Amino acid sequence: MEYPDDVIRAVADRALLKWDLSTTKVELVSRSENVVFRVDADDGGAYALRVHRPGYHTLAELESEPLWTAALNEAGIGAPVAERTRAGGHYAVVEISGTEETRHVGLIPWFDGVALNERIENAPNEADRDSHFEQLGRLMAAMHDQAITWQPPPHFQRHSFDADGLMGEAPFWGRFWDVPELTQEQRETLIEARLSIRTRLSEYGKDGGTYSMIHADLRSANVLVMGDRVHVIDFDDAGFGWHQYDIAVALSDHAIDDSYEPIRDALIAGYRSQRAISDEDLALLPMFLLARTLAALGWLHDRPEVDLYAFLPALIDLSCTHAREFLDGA
Repeated sequence: MEYPDDVIRAVADRALLKWDLSTTKVELVSRSENVVFRVDADDGGAYALRVHRPGYHTLAELESEPLWTAALNEAGIGAPVAERTRAGGHYAVVEISGTEETRHVGLIPWFDGVALNERIENAPNEADRDSHFEQLGRLMAAMHDQAITWQPPPHFQRHSFDADGLMGEAPFWGRFWDVPELTQEQRETLIEARLSIRTRLSEYGKDGGTYSMIHADLRSANVLVMGDRVHVIDFDDAGFGWHQYDIAVALSDHAIDDSYEPIRDALIAGYRSQRAISDEDLALLPMFLLARTLAALGWLHDRPEVDLYAFLPALIDLSCTHAREFLDGA
């Protein structure tokens, strides 16, 4: 159930008591997968307080996220790491007043900067744009290098964007082919594409050089431009998956733009400047782009409260068009 802002704000206020923090301002900044508040402290620090969506992650899965982000930091890759509560964990469990429902709430450092999508929209400059995507490619490659050699602790728990997690009977982001707004013809197309992608992914396998922990949501809104550098935020979707899926997510917002090819080329050039990836592996990128589009369809259908829900009909058309193109070329 979605609650009004004042109810969620009360959850945030009670959660903040779990941290040793004196606040000067708490401001609601986003309602999407999670509800996010910016918290300013009297010592000058700033934080993002995330009230997590119920049913998306278990507490054990949430507590695993900062284990990876801390390891990324140790490898020299800046990533936000959740602050510990007074009790020693990274998350508070807060009840919603008058109900039996609870929310998991985490506190991470606030990263300043301009989101890459806003930078592109407000100051369109091809050389500047391509430079940022090249930097993102290098950063992504560094993350993948860290992940393939990192040994998660035994209690580490995160979801998987593997053949079943993306295209199984119960994919992580929902059964996109069951969206009620689909026509019968559209549904049959998406089911056929799902089965074909699942078969290909299963045959491709989970080679150690292309499958590891990934961010899984490296879209432009989660990439902050800070001076001449880029930083990645929002590791809530991080899990195990193919590196090409990470690349596909970063390209997905631009897949139907005229700028797609130069953005793709800049991203891959940056990636390859840091880490090898074969032409054969990159040839699967269109399939991973389609997998991301289909997953996004399932995600959006389950979240009518988010602003992007208005794009559901357009996303259905896009999904079916790309699915048919994929099947015709199979």
